Amino acid sequence: MKLRLLAALGLAACAAPGWAAEFEAPVLLKAGDKPIRVESPGYACPAWAEVNGKKALVVGQFRDGKMRVFEHQGGLKFAPGEWLQAEGKVAQVPGVW
Repeated sequence: MKLRLLAALGLAACAAPGWAAEFEAPVLLKAGDKPIRVESPGYACPAWAEVNGKKALVVGQFRDGKMRVFEHQGGLKFAPGEWLQAEGKVAQVPGVW
């Protein structure tokens, strides 16, 4: 009985008016005047990260396992992308393919 009551309360809470997520319209992010793009076949999984003490958008590359870092310049502005480096070399994440 308790399980049914909890399930009913959970459904009622999810259906409550005003609880729906609201999103802004999608925006094409640009680095300078060029769109930030992912390489084919995709699977880039963009993420926010702190790189060299600065907020940045990190976008992965599926084929070679590299990551491009776009330094955040405030608002919707980003610096041109640079490959993430480790010990002076372009960092790569080994794939499973």
